Amino acid sequence: MTVIEASGVLEKTALETYVPLAKPSLVGLSREELAKRLGGIGVAEKQQKMRVQQLWHWMYVRGARSFAEMSNVSKDMRAQLEQYFTVDRPEVVTEQISNDGTRKWLLRLPGDGVGRAHEVECVYIPETDRGTLCVSSQVGCTLNCSFCHTGTQRLVRNLTAGEILGQVMVARDRLGDWVDRETPNGNRLVTNIVMMGMGEPLYNFDAVRDALLIVSDGEGIGISRRRITLSTSGVVPNIARTGDEIGVMLAISLHAVRDELRDELVPLNRKYPIRELLDACRAYPGSSNSRRITFEYVMLKGVNDSLDDARLLVKLLKGIPAKINLIPFNPWPGSKYECSDWEQIEKFSEYVFNAGYSSPVRTPRGRDILAACGQLKSETEKLSARERQALRAMAMTD
Repeated sequence: MTVIEASGVLEKTALETYVPLAKPSLVGLSREELAKRLGGIGVAEKQQKMRVQQLWHWMYVRGARSFAEMSNVSKDMRAQLEQYFTVDRPEVVTEQISNDGTRKWLLRLPGDGVGRAHEVECVYIPETDRGTLCVSSQVGCTLNCSFCHTGTQRLVRNLTAGEILGQVMVARDRLGDWVDRETPNGNRLVTNIVMMGMGEPLYNFDAVRDALLIVSDGEGIGISRRRITLSTSGVVPNIARTGDEIGVMLAISLHAVRDELRDELVPLNRKYPIRELLDACRAYPGSSNSRRITFEYVMLKGVNDSLDDARLLVKLLKGIPAKINLIPFNPWPGSKYECSDWEQIEKFSEYVFNAGYSSPVRTPRGRDILAACGQLKSETEKLSARERQALRAMAMTD
């Protein structure tokens, strides 16, 4: 791993870059890119639009996992596609199901052409009125947020658009959530997407954008942009681009109201301090009272949970269409922080609510399988016996 000095902040750079496979997957390519790939194997230009539409439908509406399933594509065309491409998505290595129904998948990405394969985690959270999928954007993370388990894992590389989109497709595979799924009310199981898994999405902007455009495509995965939330720790230059080029809901991992504390909790603050971050939020394209920006605030006992913090939070957010998500800290082995007392969380929430902001307290989900907010790490299977014992103790006391 190498580091670079940028504006006084040491930022990790990826250890590796993705090397395309000799027989790559078509998942994650735009329509234009698909047409180019088809042209590259000899498909006539006049046929490309039709073939692209067929592939698009089979991949993103029907969930086809092989070309052989594409019954309205000619046999010769299927054989030609099979020769050069796949429609592979990440492989499920393990599936853990929490006692609250949350599912966590450890996913192995296809080898990168030189024999190396990496792993990421994504999480499905079922609720009575929705099903939310938490998606990763990087193998590891670049930010080193002190309260976050993911931040303890080195940044290995960015995910491709296909690997990001592939997590959504794996979830639909595992849940039987494609077009021909039969349920009493016909509702989808995966209804919402949050880019809150491993990694900082805005440090992998192009791939995240390309994946989410397919997720929100009415002829693709078909999830409304109002049901897709991208969470950033504050990569200010790409916040406006997110609104302009992706158009999804924005969430900010704030967690502190003073720069000196946020420098510790979210080291990226040293490069993009609170004032600069909030100015970018005020200018976020499309924000309004019906499209509010969510500010995520992890509740750390004796660190950021005082009523003085609540007062300053309200003052800082003045003029921003916002809601504040209060997140009880989710413990992980080796963490130096504790969750705020429930009474203090309620006082904090009440103050913010009385000031005119929605301030829901997020219900911790999947703590017993390290699937809750801030707990994802693709090396969980490598926890030591002592760490596993500590984790079981946490689950028993929650």
